[in-house]
Amino acid sequence: MKLTKQTDYAFRILMFCAAGGDRLSRVADISRVYGASEPFLFKILHPLVEGGVVQTVRGRNGGIRLARPASEITLAEVVRLTEDNFTMAECFDLDDADCPLIENCRLTAALREALDAFLAVLEKYTVDDLARPSAAVINLLSMIEAGPPTGAKPGRA
Repeated sequence: MKLTKQTDYAFRILMFCAAGGDRLSRVADISRVYGASEPFLFKILHPLVEGGVVQTVRGRNGGIRLARPASEITLAEVVRLTEDNFTMAECFDLDDADCPLIENCRLTAALREALDAFLAVLEKYTVDDLARPSAAVINLLSMIEAGPPTGAKPGRA
């Protein structure tokens, strides 16, 4: 199973917000950090907001932040919100399946078990696990957001 670009960037958005703590994050900053267009990020934000993972604050000084602590947002929850289709094989969709073995095939059961195991592993990890343990990630996101120090040359500390 391959996760979509939408899910990949959803994780990135959530890591950015987690690294910022309670501070509001701006989509423009996230766009700049990850090199993704703002419209693309807004598209990804929609299911995260609807799912109660991200909160938006409107206005001149508005932005986004996690709606709950990062330690309460599982990776499985994010995947379920951002992935449209968990059909690993034609036989997952009984209405469109065109296989004569569908009623007696063990492949469907094996694939369903694999998908359940995949999601079960993702239930064990949270957004906090992605952002918290690595001070380097937090520092990198903070440094990128703030921009280079005045007078600093790119690539030099």
